[in-house]
Amino acid sequence: MAVRLVEIEGDPRTRGLAYGEAARAEIRTSIAYYREAFEASSGLVWTDVQTSARRWREPIAAVAPDLLEEMDAIADGAGVHEDEILALNARGEIVRNSESGFNPETTETPADGCSSFALLPEATGDGHVYCGQNWDWREGTQDSVVLVRIVQPPKPTIIMQVEAGQIGRHGANSAGIALNANGLGGRFGTPLGLPQPVLRRMILDNDHLKAALQVPFDVRQHIATNLLVTHRGGVAVDLETTPVVHGWGTPADGILVHGNHYQYGVPGPIKDVYRLSPVDSLYRVQVIERGLKAARTASGSAEVRKIVAQTMSDHIGHPDGVCAHVDDRVPPLKRYKTIASSLVDLTTGEYRVAIGNPCENDYELLPWQLYDGPGGHR
Repeated sequence: MAVRLVEIEGDPRTRGLAYGEAARAEIRTSIAYYREAFEASSGLVWTDVQTSARRWREPIAAVAPDLLEEMDAIADGAGVHEDEILALNARGEIVRNSESGFNPETTETPADGCSSFALLPEATGDGHVYCGQNWDWREGTQDSVVLVRIVQPPKPTIIMQVEAGQIGRHGANSAGIALNANGLGGRFGTPLGLPQPVLRRMILDNDHLKAALQVPFDVRQHIATNLLVTHRGGVAVDLETTPVVHGWGTPADGILVHGNHYQYGVPGPIKDVYRLSPVDSLYRVQVIERGLKAARTASGSAEVRKIVAQTMSDHIGHPDGVCAHVDDRVPPLKRYKTIASSLVDLTTGEYRVAIGNPCENDYELLPWQLYDGPGGHR
């Protein structure tokens, strides 16, 4: 499948307008999917979803008014309502919010899928730093995936993959900082906090590693997520973040892999009620760790990339493997698959993406070099 590219630059409103205009069709595709999916899963009609999304306007404005301005401009550029863009950026939070018809004490909503990895120089035959992930999510969102390049001096330039209309998700910046992310479960009963796309964009907006890592500790998020931060200097830190407490881990022998379960211990506030979902995370992590070990003896960068591609295309546990495929037994609106797979060489700045399952689609080298342009660190 072809990679859909969107490039924006300038101040927040200029960026947002350009984004909305360029991705108008994909944004409307995304809205159409979630309009149907919300009603099917929680009984919320789209006007109710927009009303709920409006509650996140104040928390975003309090810590990232520039990103709220950018989101509102995306709506203007795409010709949709501002609350619809807010809904796309807070879709996970709306679903997990107790007022959406779920009992936070008894109902566990499956976390977003995804399998993320970091490979440091000691684990690669070419001595480069790599990171990436399989992004597993609903099949119906496949056609709304876009790659966005954001030029925003004095902040670093960012390349990221998102669902069209979202302000952030996962990617890398011109300071050599990359972010990959995985959904985590659990309900914490805390007040409204930042939506994930805003939190993740705030991390990638930083050009210093310490400042990037500090973001989840300085703001309060609404739902739990795993954040794997990799730096071109050869370090990686994994943060299991929640609205109340964070856990963390570091690589073993230069390899760090994370799925959708708490790998450093279930947080105390939910330990007695937590139920793991999806359980396939327990074996996906093993499969990736085992596969990536072969990169240590690779003869060069091409072989490292081949090993990564083979690993992220693994089908153990099919259809719920590292490379996730649609399960026809699941209702259409809830079917999920790997909708994109990324492979970033933080040493050279080469950013590759396979749209769809990596077993069926090649990793396409983007025309954007990570360290070109303002803020580049070649």
